[in-house]
Amino acid sequence: MKAKVYFTKEITPDSLIKIYEALGVELTGNVGIKVSTGEKGSKGYLKSDLIKPLVDKLNGTIIECNTAYPGARNTVEDHMEVAKEHGFTDMGQGVEIMDGIGEIKIPVPEKSKHLKYDLIGKGFEKYDSILNLAHGKGHAMGGFGANLKNQSIGIASRNGKAYIHSCGITEDPNTCWSVNYLQHEFIESMAEAAAAVADYCKENNKKIIYITVANAISVDCDCDAHQGDPVIGDIGIFASLDPVANDQAFIDAIWATHEEGTKAIQERIDTRKGRHITEYAESLGLGTTDYELINID
Repeated sequence: MKAKVYFTKEITPDSLIKIYEALGVELTGNVGIKVSTGEKGSKGYLKSDLIKPLVDKLNGTIIECNTAYPGARNTVEDHMEVAKEHGFTDMGQGVEIMDGIGEIKIPVPEKSKHLKYDLIGKGFEKYDSILNLAHGKGHAMGGFGANLKNQSIGIASRNGKAYIHSCGITEDPNTCWSVNYLQHEFIESMAEAAAAVADYCKENNKKIIYITVANAISVDCDCDAHQGDPVIGDIGIFASLDPVANDQAFIDAIWATHEEGTKAIQERIDTRKGRHITEYAESLGLGTTDYELINID
């Protein structure tokens, strides 16, 4: 059965609210909104003036976890300072760095090849509804980042990020970068962690929906302090109840562009085996790559 993916070319605060409403799922209770706060010095993170009206409408909390790599977001204090600089603390219920109060271990799907469990920020427990609000762009290690990356690396605690980056070898952020692995194993580890979070939400009656904003699309991630300029034009906003379908729609939209920078973003994705994440996530039962695109313009 095809998943429904809603799409609008308009990238405005009003269109973001409109596409959320098109999904037909009301996020209630304590709402967590998973957004990348962006590394200090990055450019492409979702800007506060775009997302603030939706965050305020949901009375949500921006939720994040600390980074495994050295930088300006690997401690709660520094991370909160960056979040404030980037405008995330002045909306909804503010910002929570979820692993600031610890971490919890959750199961991964039985079919998982690499991870034995997933480690996520303990603060995730308190949220009744989740909006996975991703920025679609390239990524130095994963090829691209959208909803699946936002749900795997993004919700993982600092130690959990190390565990995913090392494909299940170590939880130590100081040693995870020296672990040798094959590229497809890292892509699959991200998919396993994303599926673990989806299963956890289902088992604990947490609603979760997925939106990707495809603007300011550079070959680098928002976690890169030296993020380059966009290489292709803005595409639009995708929304679905299926994270695999939503990521697939984003990738297909990139491949449908024919701009001067299209080759650069395609090469970034394929040299990192980035497109493998949707097919592997589908094999885990997380969602489907078969979708119907519904234009709401």
